[in-house]
Amino acid sequence: MVSIVVPAFNEARILAATIASIRRSTAAFDARGWAHELIVCDNNSTDGTGDVARAAGAIVVFEPINQISRARNAGAARASGDWLVFIDADSHPSPELFADVAATIAAGRCLAGGSTVTLGGGEALARGTVALWNAISRTWRLAAGSFIFCETPAFRDVGGFSLELFATEELELFKRLKRLARARGRTIVILHEHPLLTSDRKARLYTKREMAGMMLKSALTFGRAMRSRDDCYAWYDGRRER
Repeated sequence: MVSIVVPAFNEARILAATIASIRRSTAAFDARGWAHELIVCDNNSTDGTGDVARAAGAIVVFEPINQISRARNAGAARASGDWLVFIDADSHPSPELFADVAATIAAGRCLAGGSTVTLGGGEALARGTVALWNAISRTWRLAAGSFIFCETPAFRDVGGFSLELFATEELELFKRLKRLARARGRTIVILHEHPLLTSDRKARLYTKREMAGMMLKSALTFGRAMRSRDDCYAWYDGRRER
């Protein structure tokens, strides 16, 4: 069984389309006779996100503290699947990507993994940044937070996502997962043949100066800024497209 977990903070406008794309893509699991469930964690939304998720047939859990790590962990705590798949609310997985995930799981060696990503639009700078990230992701076997799959016992053995981080929590998680994979003779896989389609909205909603300032502060503080919600405002200030 596969449990799909979607953390969602004020995503009522786009969530139905995301859920529809996930539902279409689970045909890849159906083809193998695998059960699946869809869990949406309403991360203290104020726009009816939970109502949209329930109307679309998702299991809804509520996390009152606004933090991506807590939202993902709360969804995972409710999950009953053998594997967890974390997908961001602004991302649309394809049936081909889910088929790749299923084949990787069925092969038996993978402990966890992710996917390269592609933007639905975006300026040349944003596309170039994503291309650079994809190269880093495949080289260092680090998954983007927008799409992660992991064996459920392994996720729980390493303690889930860190509650000390308000961003880049997926990178810290994969450092621990890679250590566990080495100890157990398993692998970490970054899929790349069918990249995840994800939104370029941060590039549209935040200026280059804002994004550069946030990244510079993270670099100058050696990542300590990622422990502050205020310094990770692009994820937490509630700015959304109208």
